[in-house]
Amino acid sequence: METLNRVLATDLPDDPPWQEIQVREYLAETMPGERRISWVAEDDRLPEGESQVFGHVTLLLLGNAGVLEVLVHPNLRRRGLGQQLVAVAARRAYLEGFSSISVEAIGGTSAIAFYESMSFSKDYVETRSVLNLSSVDWSSLSAMANGISPGYRVEYHPGGPSQPLLEAYAQAKLEAQDGDENDPDSRPSSADPQRLRDSLDTLHRRGLKPYVVLAIHEETGEVAGLTELVVPAQHPERADQYDTIVVRKHRGYGIDRAIKARMLFELRTAEPTLRQVQTWNAQHNESMLKVNAELGFQSDRDWYEYAADVAQLVQRLEPTD
Repeated sequence: METLNRVLATDLPDDPPWQEIQVREYLAETMPGERRISWVAEDDRLPEGESQVFGHVTLLLLGNAGVLEVLVHPNLRRRGLGQQLVAVAARRAYLEGFSSISVEAIGGTSAIAFYESMSFSKDYVETRSVLNLSSVDWSSLSAMANGISPGYRVEYHPGGPSQPLLEAYAQAKLEAQDGDENDPDSRPSSADPQRLRDSLDTLHRRGLKPYVVLAIHEETGEVAGLTELVVPAQHPERADQYDTIVVRKHRGYGIDRAIKARMLFELRTAEPTLRQVQTWNAQHNESMLKVNAELGFQSDRDWYEYAADVAQLVQRLEPTD
């Protein structure tokens, strides 16, 4: 926790520090079929667990790709430790049979030059935006929450949607996986009923409290739109937005604004200590960026996803005699 918060203070000084609540669960719990492997760099002159953590790397193995997360204490950067951590994780990914690995790098930090120096290629860019709840115009927000067209109702589901809604919920989420530009406000998505059950269970076990707001088409009972958000136990003052989706045939009825505005009203009651909400958007998703701006979100910084061929990375980082 100390090392993580030192990294945050250096790279994201406006972000709230993490608290030592369910941190082990956050690091260890995974979805069925996924694995997370971690390495910690410590001072080897002291017994394990008694020295400062100099660096940490995790390798999440899912599907046919691995995902890295690398932390190096700010006082020990530019000394080769980060590259050693990447090399260890890349070697393990190679031995596990994975052909590629990806990693997120935060714009405006040393991570960009670090990954590019190892020939990671930039695959994707998204913009993080942050809403300060103290600055919300609740009167305008009320108009947005009530601005949905007749024929739809908005439902609030703390903890996740109920069992009878899961199939319709999953069907709506399939749209986010079809290359649709109405992509999520970002973050991992599941579009199968069983996968959704597993995802909600995993969120709870990791200390991430989910909230969901749905727009239901009253004539058909279809989930016409949805927005998801989690409040992490580890930093409960700032919530993370997950998917926001409006099914194609239901667009143009004010659903996106209504469900996101309703979510903020519910959070004001359910999470009175919450101060901020952060969301991510693909830069081409102009419609959702506009909605977020109307809600009061302000662009913060860009986040980049980099990828590398595992075999080439291992060869590049192999120690030489």
